[in-house]
Amino acid sequence: MRRLLFIYNPFAGKGNIKSHISDIVDTFTKQGWLVTIHPTQGKGDATSVAAELGAPFDRVVCCGGDGTLHETVAGLMELERRPEVGYIPAGTTNDFARNLHLPRSLIGKAETAGAGVPRPVDLGSFNGERFIYVAAFGAFTDVSYDTPQPFKNMFGHLAYVLEGAARLASIQAYRLRVEHDGGIEEGDFIFGMVSNTVSVGGFKGPHAEDVALDDGLFEVVLVRQPKNAAQLQSIILALMQTKPEPDGAVTAFRSGHLRVTCTEELPWTLDGEYGGAPKEAEIQALERAVRIVHGR
Repeated sequence: MRRLLFIYNPFAGKGNIKSHISDIVDTFTKQGWLVTIHPTQGKGDATSVAAELGAPFDRVVCCGGDGTLHETVAGLMELERRPEVGYIPAGTTNDFARNLHLPRSLIGKAETAGAGVPRPVDLGSFNGERFIYVAAFGAFTDVSYDTPQPFKNMFGHLAYVLEGAARLASIQAYRLRVEHDGGIEEGDFIFGMVSNTVSVGGFKGPHAEDVALDDGLFEVVLVRQPKNAAQLQSIILALMQTKPEPDGAVTAFRSGHLRVTCTEELPWTLDGEYGGAPKEAEIQALERAVRIVHGR
């Protein structure tokens, strides 16, 4: 009998997942899986469990937000033989799930996690630490981990928008040198995003229609410091376009490798969690590093 390790975060999103565990496990069992269940006990627990227990299993399914998926995959990357990964999104925004074409219902997601087709997916390496879908710095990137969980539970994705709006008056610029496959960008930047996803923060951005999860390339967006409020508004409009103007304040390109050097400590987020504040970041695409179950 095939073995499945089910890791779930009981506090993800609004915490409703706890009342559906029996139905989810019953779904896996009917599919022929012998299921082992582990509720996460705190930050970093999914990583430890995946690394310590994951090797004998054929598939590891995690349920929670993108942070739970991030931790689970990080743990599996420590293994020489990596099980396939299934994902049941149950967080507030669930950005990465938008790439996987999952059913709308929770049981439909469980059925896909257990019986869907695993496909290769690139990961990112950030100074040696793994990330799944985005590494970002600058304006608003700390909103996801600074927004209190009760606030997120009550207002959902709107919580991020409200928290971010309060930061507009305190946007900081960083003097950067960004080396990438196609050249070098230098200047004062308020935001940067290195991603492998069609959606970040619930919004589709530049290059969304070009995203392939297994091509060894990141989609990169850099935003220069606006000179006035009107230019800030034009930047926001540009970020909503499929293809921003190449010579404007928003620069978008694709690259498999970047080196970002800052004159001061630069705080980053990795998959929505704090990723440290190095002055230099080496970012590399790890092509087809893990197999994650997709829907249709």
